[in-house]
Amino acid sequence: MATDPSRPLLFLDVDGTLLPYGGATLPSSTAEWERWQHHANPQLAKLVPAHGPRLRDLGCELVWATAWMHDANTVIAPLLGLPPLPVADLPDAPEVDLPDVLHWKTRSLVEAASGRPFIWLDDEIGPLDREWVRWEHPGPALPHRVDASVGVTDADFTVICAWLDEVGVPEMIT
Repeated sequence: MATDPSRPLLFLDVDGTLLPYGGATLPSSTAEWERWQHHANPQLAKLVPAHGPRLRDLGCELVWATAWMHDANTVIAPLLGLPPLPVADLPDAPEVDLPDVLHWKTRSLVEAASGRPFIWLDDEIGPLDREWVRWEHPGPALPHRVDASVGVTDADFTVICAWLDEVGVPEMIT
């Protein structure tokens, strides 16, 4: 998956992170989620095309960490002006998210990072995920929760840039 070990990884979620939920009627069944993850989804108009270049310019190796899996390269990447990205090998998403339980992506992303510095942008990161990453990942990591109603904002980019600066990873473009 990862190709340049000199750069930190940036694991990207889609739903609620790059594709905000604000004002959307969320799917309640697997079939509805499959329609949500389709290029004809009217919610795709909520993507912010400027996020693509901003993410690319961070100097991180971008990796999809989403239930969209490879469909993110077909549908989301072109809308953001991103090239096809590697896709994290994730377990199947559970039918129901349980509170106070380790997120279904956490273990896989820590394993995929293999000790490299990483950022994980997701709208479902909780305190348990942060603690688990802190104890199980030997390198620097920023599991950053995004507000699902609005998706990634300037404030999120400010946090990311400050973290990259703190761990000694300069931005490619400031």
